[in-house]
This record gives sequence, C-alpha cells and structure tokens, in this order.
Amino acid sequence: MPKMIISVDGVVIGQVALAKDRTTLGRRAYNDIVIDNLAVSGEHAVLHMSGGEVQIEDLNSTNGTYVNALAVQKQTLKDNDVVEVGGCRIHFRARSNLAIGPGSARSAPGEFSTAIPLSSAPTESGALIELGIPMLRVLSGSGNNPDGQDAQDVPLQKVVTTIGKPGVAVAVVTRRRQGYVAASVMGNVTLNGAVLGTDAVALQERDVLELGGATRMQFVRV
Repeated sequence: MPKMIISVDGVVIGQVALAKDRTTLGRRAYNDIVIDNLAVSGEHAVLHMSGGEVQIEDLNSTNGTYVNALAVQKQTLKDNDVVEVGGCRIHFRARSNLAIGPGSARSAPGEFSTAIPLSSAPTESGALIELGIPMLRVLSGSGNNPDGQDAQDVPLQKVVTTIGKPGVAVAVVTRRRQGYVAASVMGNVTLNGAVLGTDAVALQERDVLELGGATRMQFVRV
C-alpha cells in the first residue's frame, strides 16, 4: 500500500497509508491530512489513487504544491518523490515495506489510514526532551488569534503554532529537534524588541514576542 511519510524540519512526525481513492490535504480540519500552518491553503491538494498509481493535484492553493522542488498542478508520483507544501515535506513511498530513508533501519512512527492532523501526530522518539510544558504567556494586549478568539495563553503542543491576527501581524512558532524557533509571517513582529523576519530564530525561555505593537507574549515553560 502506498504511503506518505511526513516530516517537519527533518523530523519524521508520522505517516499516512493511502487506502482511499481520494485523499485530501490542507489546513482545514476536514482534510485527510491536516497541516496547521497559514502557508497551507484550507483545501491545498488532493491525492488520487487509481490502478496502482498515485497522482497529486494542486487545488489552486495560494502558495503552490511542489514535487522535487518544482511547482506542479497535477503530477503522477514516483517512488521517493518529495512533495512540499508550506514548510512540510512529504516523502512518497510506493510500497509500505520501505524504510524511512536511505540507510535507515529504523521503522517509522505509527501508521494511519484515516485523517491525521500534523499538529497532533506522534513525534519521532527522542526528537525533543521537554523540560516543563512550553507555552506562550500573554503579557499584555487584546489582539486576536487566527480563529478570532481573544488572545490567551497558548500551549505549544503542535509542531507548528500560528499566533496573531491575519491582516495585522502573524508569526509561527515551530518545534524542532533542538527546541523551538519563531518566524514572522506578516506584519510587524518583534522578538525582544528586535524585528523578526521570515528566517527562523531560536527561542530562549522568557523571550518576548510582540505582534502588531499590541500583543506581547512570553515564551515560558510551566
């Protein structure tokens, strides 16, 4: 059975067995593969499986779908092809008995044949040792988060956590093997008073993120 092995920043976080003729991928919760990242469209792409072949089709997404670093609209996947959407890399395996990567004897994390949100997918064993529960604590401001609710403390339980208000200022905090990093997506975002760009910057405990000059949030472990 074909499968998609999903990784963020080089860390394998899960895999999806392609057991259906049609498997959808996007940011909205009803997709079969959910990627919680503003760089991913609500309905980003779809995987069609027919006669032993798997074809990926971009659904007019904002930021595009890439196969082996080339933008595609519709393309049949070959074994070992790498699909990229947002900051997520998805390795296509035509047969389910293949290892994660060249020279790897380690088995992949748990396999899923139904919907799997990446924000709650299992992480690679030993990828990150937590020292307390990491979170962003609101210090001041009444800015909104992306779903329109009032700003509040945000536990960093996802691989990628989006904070801020679209149209004003938005940032993402990503969990990596070595810890957490932050990057700006849009608007005026600062880290400890310095302008934060789109390049990821490592977060240290008690670092302060400010979004749009209104909301201040501190990275802490509790």
